[in-house]
Amino acid sequence: MSGSIQITEAALASLIGLTAHEIPGVVGMAPANLKEGISRVLGRANASDGVLIGKENGKFTADVFIVAAYGVSIPTVARNIVERVEHVCKSQAAIELEAVRVHAVGVQRV
Repeated sequence: MSGSIQITEAALASLIGLTAHEIPGVVGMAPANLKEGISRVLGRANASDGVLIGKENGKFTADVFIVAAYGVSIPTVARNIVERVEHVCKSQAAIELEAVRVHAVGVQRV
């Protein structure tokens, strides 16, 4: 008997969002688009907030929008996010991402 496993873009976005939250120096996720921003104003937050999933060359890509802690090295935080997200997607979802792009859209004191 053979079958297949499909992981939705929403599940992948949630996995990536939860992973990004674990990285030291990440205060939170920023709205990735207007719809997400409105949802937050209305009090609805999801694990996938701040993550946009796309496709390039037949593979998934991820854009991660973060708010960084004041005083941290943003390039170091971004590099840690990219490395951890790539590892988690490969080990937990068997998905190799074409690209992971981190967008630091704000800085906040913790």
